[in-house]
Amino acid sequence: MTDQKMAKNFQEIWNLFKETDKRFKETDQRLRETNQRIEAITGKWGRFVEGLLVPAVERLFKDRGIEVERVFQRARAHKNGRQMEIDVLAVNQDYVVVIEVKSTLGVEDVKEHLKRLSQFKAFFPEYANRKVIGAVAGIAIDENADRFAYKSGLFVIGQSGETVRILNDEKFIPRTLVISP
Repeated sequence: MTDQKMAKNFQEIWNLFKETDKRFKETDQRLRETNQRIEAITGKWGRFVEGLLVPAVERLFKDRGIEVERVFQRARAHKNGRQMEIDVLAVNQDYVVVIEVKSTLGVEDVKEHLKRLSQFKAFFPEYANRKVIGAVAGIAIDENADRFAYKSGLFVIGQSGETVRILNDEKFIPRTLVISP
């Protein structure tokens, strides 16, 4: 093979690499745009689900003996460069109910919420001396997610007709985390 042919082949290969690189960059850009669109849709869907839950929170927990005095949506706290966001926070003088809301609730969502509950004290010290109760809510609930949440001591809230209800039976006793200063 002559030097001229080798140079031509090298240039052709180099051009193919450049074209491939360009296409990878275009694909990356499309993926970023698609992810942004998906996040926009899921964010709106999540707010819709929260919108179903928030008006019912006081009634739901009153039926379980917890008189809710205040309800906060998307409560955020920052500490040491980290952030925690709680979808719905229901509060009275004795209890704080920390609710994670998902359009489709899965076992991993429950595990993440349990972790969040274990760190709640560090992010929300203003609720010292109150019992912390966890709850998870979903319009659709994956198989075993409700059972796992129940066994983990969490209230499970699901859709019932045009509203939501606590799915745990009347014998259920929630796991409470006592937070002291």
